[in-house]
Amino acid sequence: MINLRPATSADLNLLQHWDQQPHVIASDPNDDWYWEVELSRNPDWREQLIAQIEDRPIGFVQIIDPAREESRYWGDVAPDLRAIDIWIGEETDLGKGYGTRMMQLALARCFADPRVTAVLIDPLASNTRAHRFYERLG
Repeated sequence: MINLRPATSADLNLLQHWDQQPHVIASDPNDDWYWEVELSRNPDWREQLIAQIEDRPIGFVQIIDPAREESRYWGDVAPDLRAIDIWIGEETDLGKGYGTRMMQLALARCFADPRVTAVLIDPLASNTRAHRFYERLG
């Protein structure tokens, strides 16, 4: 059974390790998450979560309110949306249905707030695996 728990500064080395995995780099090659800083911040518009099976971390999920997010990455967006970033940390955990379950849990978290009307995602055009994943999820 997969569950999501808050990411903490204790996850720093794990997240930095996952960032160096070829499949993670391929999904977002120019991204620096500034884990050293961001893991110690807890703005009310963001959740950073570690997905795990029992006590074994398998992936990362970030849920943000894009209308309130500080960098304005999403531009002018309507209120009551959420945006999700998701990835599996180790290549050996790909293709086992973990990402689907993680996304289901993330979507349930988003829509637990009755005001939320939609979720945004932004996979790279070149990330065909992610496109197929999101298409399967509808």
